[in-house]
Amino acid sequence: MRWDADAVLGVLVVLAGAGFVAAGVVWKGRSVRPFASSRARTVAQREYARDLQRAADQVIATARRCAGEGEPAIVTVDAVVRVTRDRYGYATVERRHAAAALRRRYVHGRCAADCVTDAFG
Repeated sequence: MRWDADAVLGVLVVLAGAGFVAAGVVWKGRSVRPFASSRARTVAQREYARDLQRAADQVIATARRCAGEGEPAIVTVDAVVRVTRDRYGYATVERRHAAAALRRRYVHGRCAADCVTDAFG
């Protein structure tokens, strides 16, 4: 039995595929999980801030939809805390973080014209 170029290439492709499968089994999930705990904390803090921003946006949008014609939309920090807990699954949400996120989104969304909030108090 003689080995020709196609057979050698086929064996090399199969071995490379088996190597990739073995590497995937060994290093499963490493690409999404940081190696260092400090990087993991940084990623968690970034996600927390992003989730607070999203919750503030959702609360503002809901308040605007629920407000009657000519009435200001009432947006509270407690609503942001509640949405962050319920929708994003955080056990504890600090009120000052929720207030800061709500202030940022309040200014960014130009809510002063049609919204009232307790985030500045």
